[in-house]
Amino acid sequence: MPADAIGTDTVGLVYALGAYLSWGLVVPVHFRLLSGFSPSHILSVRILWSCLFAILLVLLWRNRVRTPFPLRPRHALLFASAGLIGVNWLLYLQAVNSGHLLDASLGYYINPLVSVALGALVLRERLRPLQLVAVGVAAAGVGIAVVLAGTLPLVALELAISFALYGLVRKVVGVDPAVGFLAETLILTPAALAWALSSPEPVLPSDPRDFALLALTGVTTALPLIWFAAAAERLRLATLGLMQYIAPTCLLALSVLAYGEHVAPHAIPMFGLIWLALALYAFDLLRAGRAARERAPGETAAPTPRAMRV
Repeated sequence: MPADAIGTDTVGLVYALGAYLSWGLVVPVHFRLLSGFSPSHILSVRILWSCLFAILLVLLWRNRVRTPFPLRPRHALLFASAGLIGVNWLLYLQAVNSGHLLDASLGYYINPLVSVALGALVLRERLRPLQLVAVGVAAAGVGIAVVLAGTLPLVALELAISFALYGLVRKVVGVDPAVGFLAETLILTPAALAWALSSPEPVLPSDPRDFALLALTGVTTALPLIWFAAAAERLRLATLGLMQYIAPTCLLALSVLAYGEHVAPHAIPMFGLIWLALALYAFDLLRAGRAARERAPGETAAPTPRAMRV
């Protein structure tokens, strides 16, 4: 492998690790420290600070981002992606602040498989036989848990479905990650501002600790998304997909080891079958990648346009 390709892969791995470790460790701890505020208030303030931070970044990188102009009809879908990511953020905050990190972890384990199903159903992406088996195994795990518990893991399913739909919409819209994030926060800002101003909780707390923690929500929201975009430019999709499970694994460990949550007996077979599904899916990706390299040993991947460098 050429030296420059090795360097690019290394930088991409660093960015991907930064994003997934932030989502799995930094973000949940950060929001747990804000447990004195209601999830809806944290969400509204998070949107406002994220919008300010996104404006600053786009201004700093104005010569490096792809502009969405002229606007296309598909860009109107950003209103849908803004709504979906807002719902996802609120569900995540409620799970973290109510001590249900396990539900959040499960949701993000299920999410990639929901994305696979949406790709097949909506985008007509073909699934290989082993991928179909993996999706079926994960669905069986959720089904067994429902039967044993007598209830649906609603929080986990809502997190998984909302983020998978968000990813689908963003894929269809096809805008620069920084510009898309800015557009979504701008769309959400009027509602967030109205909510924050009508809330009895302070937007700008007098306590320096609370003020700093609320202000930092903009940073901990935007930076992992930007690092993820930078990693996606440099790494193969298979590599990025396999690394995606770092975040829910960190969430699972954090919930059990740091916050004392217990895995319910009915959830054990579900987690086991989901991990089996992920192993099958990862094996299929690796096998497909190896087969592609063997078919074209002299070919190299076409360079991806660098719309944004971090």
